[in-house]
Amino acid sequence: MKKGLMILASGLLALSLMSGAALAKSPNGNGNGNGNGNGNGNGADKKQEAPAVQKPATPAANSKAAEKQEPKGKATVTTVTYATYGNGHNGYKGLLNAIQNVKDKPAGAVLAEILLTKYDTQLTPEMKAELEAIQGQEAALSKLADLLEQRGSVTDAVYAQKEAIQANMKDLVAYKKLGKLYDKLGVDGVKLFVNGEETVSGTAPVLKDGNTLVPFRSISEALQAEVVWNPAEQSVTVTRDGTSVKLIIGKTTAYVNGKPVVLKAAPAIVDGSTLVPIRFVSEALKATVKWEPESQTVVVYEE
Repeated sequence: MKKGLMILASGLLALSLMSGAALAKSPNGNGNGNGNGNGNGNGADKKQEAPAVQKPATPAANSKAAEKQEPKGKATVTTVTYATYGNGHNGYKGLLNAIQNVKDKPAGAVLAEILLTKYDTQLTPEMKAELEAIQGQEAALSKLADLLEQRGSVTDAVYAQKEAIQANMKDLVAYKKLGKLYDKLGVDGVKLFVNGEETVSGTAPVLKDGNTLVPFRSISEALQAEVVWNPAEQSVTVTRDGTSVKLIIGKTTAYVNGKPVVLKAAPAIVDGSTLVPIRFVSEALKATVKWEPESQTVVVYEE
């Protein structure tokens, strides 16, 4: 599914670039930016034949308006598209113009990457800061999810939004947005994300007396902790990085490294799975726990 998502993303990226690059002006403002080869992108007065169309070789060249004309020998290339996307010394100015039209689209992240890696020395600190913000994977992937949703591909939008969450697992707004996509698919109930990954098990998390209980094995394995079940005393013990947490089914007293701690909700067995209070276990194992109420999502991550 991820491979298919990336193919679809490439197609949407091409569409975004076609709309953005076609509006880009040449660096000195003399080019008409329509990709017909008649614009003057570098100030030269020499008349040049329209360049032959070549197959795009880079992500930014996916647009027909960004087809590149290779210079021959020392001849000056005067096409708008070459001055904008080519290797000329003013090329980065054209990219800066173009990115204004697509900075809120997935194509914006691609152009930002080109500018930051290829033209780093020509950019001011303010330019770099703005481009780095555009370049953010979360923003680009979240925008991709928007485009997919608009085109009716809600399932693919869910995958894109999950990728956005992995890019910034602390952003609760991203989980809220995913919750709205899930609503469209008819998926409800409490969701659990650990370090940006959704944990799925046979038993869903439940709310009990204002506390969220989750399958113990799911949270423990997601945090790469060792789990031991003692059937004789109906207890489960998880150990991680020198910390041991022991809980007993039906009891509100737990033990952290042998010291008793009072719980707000007792562990329980539901459909054969042991459910435990997520906040207590996660924090005992030195992880951060957040609750996003609108999407009913428990967010657990390690600093």
